Amino acid sequence: MTATELAADEAALPSHARKSRFARLLPQDPVLRRLSVITLINTAGNGLSMTLSVLFFTRILGFGVAQVGVVLTVAGAFGLAAGVPAGRLSDRFGPKPVLVVLLVVQGVCAVGYVLVHDLAVFAALACLLAAADRGGSAVRGALFAEVLPVDGRVAGRAYLRSVTNVGISLGTVGAALVLQLDTRGAYLTALLVDGATYGVIAVMYLLLVRLPPRTAEQAARTKAEGGVRAVLRDGRYLAMTGLNAVITLQFVMIEVGVPLWVVRETDAPRWMVAGALLVNTALVIALQVRATRGTEEVGAAARIFRRGALLVAGSCAVLALAAGLPGWAAALVIAAGVGLQALGEVYSQAGAWALGYDLAKEHAHGTYQGVFNTGMSAAMMVGPVLITSVVIAHGPSGWLLLGALFAAAGVGMTMLVRR
Repeated sequence: MTATELAADEAALPSHARKSRFARLLPQDPVLRRLSVITLINTAGNGLSMTLSVLFFTRILGFGVAQVGVVLTVAGAFGLAAGVPAGRLSDRFGPKPVLVVLLVVQGVCAVGYVLVHDLAVFAALACLLAAADRGGSAVRGALFAEVLPVDGRVAGRAYLRSVTNVGISLGTVGAALVLQLDTRGAYLTALLVDGATYGVIAVMYLLLVRLPPRTAEQAARTKAEGGVRAVLRDGRYLAMTGLNAVITLQFVMIEVGVPLWVVRETDAPRWMVAGALLVNTALVIALQVRATRGTEEVGAAARIFRRGALLVAGSCAVLALAAGLPGWAAALVIAAGVGLQALGEVYSQAGAWALGYDLAKEHAHGTYQGVFNTGMSAAMMVGPVLITSVVIAHGPSGWLLLGALFAAAGVGMTMLVRR
């Protein structure tokens, strides 16, 4: 099945094959269909924990906000360091067994939070969970490279990203119910549900996802040419990873920068914070698969990445205009800026996924994806400080500076690939 077929609408099914509206939304490729169900279960659990975890640590466990902040920052550093080793293990032993182990670790840590009463235990669990999560992200990218056809990797990954947004939204709805109840039992139940989802998908990976057998030649090439040193000598891949890390700052921008900008620096109604996230989520779900069209060739993928980067840069300029406007006008400008950002997000992500696979050595996707994900993790770790101290602190000029950085990354990507 080609990428075009994966990305195309399924409205052209013959009349005798009519399905329910839900079934028509699912991909025809059976492997991608299984991965979609697994992803939906996993991300619904993630949506629960993402929304509730900080409140659970502070309100239920009683840790101070500063203590939680330090622990999560240290955990982020552990996650940053885990991507490449996990990817290397994936190349040596295969992505499925490594991913299953990491999922079990995440499930144990999520359930372990229920039993925490000591700050040191909390810190240990948080660091282990972050390492397993970021390592699992790299291994999952390598698994996609093996189970999806070469010309369907990017479109398949785009579909799974749309499913991810749906799953997180469902988990957030469940978290809202927990927040309304606001009891210790409700929080503990949510954490147990999150932990259970890891166990469920680990079993599903074992039973439902089959990897092609590895030949002796493939194993020999992985051993001889793979490894961290090979990636670190690949200057083009490292440069691509760095440019993609710059674009990754857009996620911090929408999650941290836009809420602070709306509340502190504009007269837009506060509900625009939630409205902005809803606009972003809805557009990504609707457009991500379509944005992958044309990414089959490396040069085209770089141009699509540039298009996305320039759109995100434009969104920064639009958001800067919201300062000083009346509330209704500021709300409209912010909605337009977030819409531009979402459109740029789907294009930049599609181009980055294609380049992340196409510029890597085929027999070492685990290590290469480890490096690729490490770049994104680094951006997510330093992003909040950058957004708050540069963008929000300097107002409209800060937004324009961030936009210039995004535009430079997009132009730099096409120059890198062309060279």
